Amino acid sequence: MGRRTPPLELIVFVVGTATLGAEIAAARLMAPFFGASTIVWANTIATVLVALSIGYWFGGRMADRYPSVRPLSGLILVAAVLLAIVPLVADPFLSISVEAFDSVDVGAAAGSLFGVLALVALPVLLLGAVSPWAIRLKLTAVEDSGQTAGRMYAISTVGSLLGTFAATLLLIPLLGTQRTFLTFALLLTLIAAWGLGARYLLAPVAVAALLALPTGTVKAQDGEGRVVEERDTEMQYARVIEYPDGERHMELNEGQAIHSLYRPDSVLTDNVWDGYLIVPFAGLERPPERIAILGFAGGTTARAYARYFPQTRIDGVEIDGELFELAKKWFGLADRPQLELHAEDARPFLRATEHRYDAIFVDAYRQPYIPFYLTSREFFELARDRLRPGGVVIVNVGHPEGSDELEKVLSATVAEVFPHLARDPLEDTNTLIVASEAPVGADRLRAVAPSLPEDLRPLAYRSASRMGPPLQGGEVYTDDHAPVEWLIDESIISYAAGEAD
Repeated sequence: MGRRTPPLELIVFVVGTATLGAEIAAARLMAPFFGASTIVWANTIATVLVALSIGYWFGGRMADRYPSVRPLSGLILVAAVLLAIVPLVADPFLSISVEAFDSVDVGAAAGSLFGVLALVALPVLLLGAVSPWAIRLKLTAVEDSGQTAGRMYAISTVGSLLGTFAATLLLIPLLGTQRTFLTFALLLTLIAAWGLGARYLLAPVAVAALLALPTGTVKAQDGEGRVVEERDTEMQYARVIEYPDGERHMELNEGQAIHSLYRPDSVLTDNVWDGYLIVPFAGLERPPERIAILGFAGGTTARAYARYFPQTRIDGVEIDGELFELAKKWFGLADRPQLELHAEDARPFLRATEHRYDAIFVDAYRQPYIPFYLTSREFFELARDRLRPGGVVIVNVGHPEGSDELEKVLSATVAEVFPHLARDPLEDTNTLIVASEAPVGADRLRAVAPSLPEDLRPLAYRSASRMGPPLQGGEVYTDDHAPVEWLIDESIISYAAGEAD
């Protein structure tokens, strides 16, 4: 009597689960290095589809040459080993990849494409070979071929659905990205060892041992800073870096921007957050009674408002609620009675809230990319409708040094909704746009400056000296047409090319 092998239906189900689970995990693995934009996702999906297509062709050829479960199981084992290696080599490989692509002046699109190609294309290609191979083994008669192929692909697709939701809703939030890869590799080694025999049980044991080991830091620490905490949240990768003087930074995904900053001896940052304390007074005559911060992160702005304007009520809105935990632990955001935290997406929050605001701060951008639905005319119409009379909207525009195309687009779009705009180019890579239905500008800011807290007066005068009219010439974005990621990638590449010249 021959050795029992796993049912072919179970093989294609497990492989389908691992294939799509690995795709989800691959995008998360690259987010700390290249971001999590639509372009990065498109590269990931495209690479997986190409790898699967080649795998289908390869599997058909191998099935005709080796119509047996044992070589099929051997192929699955090789794919599992390659998948298990991915999280082990990801940090050094992707760190080198980022540096290399920076040096040759290409943006996240090319970087993420080659990152996926190098890390997951080969194991996905091998996994793609499984379904046609299994169908070949399952066929008993030509007249049943259509039914057999349809059933096997249906089982594989159900497995893919399970892998997608398991990775997104269960494995990544509970185990992290690295262990998600290892979990799928473990499933593959188990099914492969079943087909190859007891001697190969060492493979799943080895992968299980890797699962038991500490994962370590996803990204290495930079310079003098040390990583005091990092998380794979349900939404993104986040880490907190602490420096010898006690200053802390919050970085998200690829870390191209600091999303929050904490100094133990001051709430002022010498950075863009100080602008949120000043620029609203280009339109307001007194401290705001209530503000909404769309893109709360670690609460740098809220902490400053609690210090200088303690009577101001604050709605802190952040799509990733786990960042609130980091804010309370590392960024001095203890329980504050004037602060309400909302773990929601910015636009649905604005749509549902019953509050009206003196100021709305729009900083919900994952640098360098911006959710398109926060750049459209319809979004700014919604923001306008949530303002009190004379209220202001402040938009933080991050951009490469010397690049103003994004600011032009946002200025043109905001100007479709608000009759009065001004800009404060407070940094080479950040401009604050202030908009209102009432007049705004440097003269109004200078008039209010003497009434501000003493620490803020020099900042107000400097802001007034920089403040000017909005840039002209941009396209108006709408919910239907807002190609913001293409615009930003073009800006990054143009900036890099200019540096190379």
